[in-house]
Amino acid sequence: MTEKHEEQVETTVQDVEEQSQAEPQLDAEAGPDEQAGADAAPAPGIDEQADPRAENDTEERTDEQDPTDSPDLNEQFEPTVESVIEAVLFASDESLSESRLVNIVETTAKQIRMHVKSLNAKYRDNNNAFRIEQIAGGYQMLTLSPYNHWLKKLLRARSDSKLSPAALETLAIIAYKQPVMRADIEAIRGVAAGEVIRSLMYKGLVKIVGRAEVLGRPMLYGTTRKFLEIFGLNSLKDLPKVEELKPPSD
Repeated sequence: MTEKHEEQVETTVQDVEEQSQAEPQLDAEAGPDEQAGADAAPAPGIDEQADPRAENDTEERTDEQDPTDSPDLNEQFEPTVESVIEAVLFASDESLSESRLVNIVETTAKQIRMHVKSLNAKYRDNNNAFRIEQIAGGYQMLTLSPYNHWLKKLLRARSDSKLSPAALETLAIIAYKQPVMRADIEAIRGVAAGEVIRSLMYKGLVKIVGRAEVLGRPMLYGTTRKFLEIFGLNSLKDLPKVEELKPPSD
């Protein structure tokens, strides 16, 4: 090794020794508070890990709904006689007689009539599409006729409820001539009507209302309450007059 190289090595060793002696002095010069802070500081390059339980608690608090956001409707709304009548008629798929409403709502007939009138006034003021009408001797909630165009698109009659032309003819004869014998129906139509009458009875539109006081005491047929409901009639008196019926179009 040359003299030049030996001098470089000695110089490097001296620098290292001086640096190692200076470090303890710096530590000694630092105050106890600074040393404590240095000891408590996290190691450089290591990220602090969040407590997963704290994150879960935050998520749970976020998912929980404030009870005041969705108050109990039962605590805010107290049913009245009028609202009960409305609810019962809304849920019923048939007309309810006044006496039946009295028993269900537990009120008087006078109260029923008064509240029905009040409800219809509210429906009219709010421009609602329905009213409470008197049908088949009772009350029923029905849509107004101007909406028939759209309701026909929605509603489709069930196949077992469809009436053939023969059934409609027979039903019309029974409706206008009741109580009427089968022989009279067949005399008007000119064909046998036994099968058609049985079909109308099966659909609940026609029933036996008695027997004729003639030889053999044949059965008499008439329409049912369901007939009034389906055709929107309060009673048979509401049937259109024969003179008012339009002739079939060509």
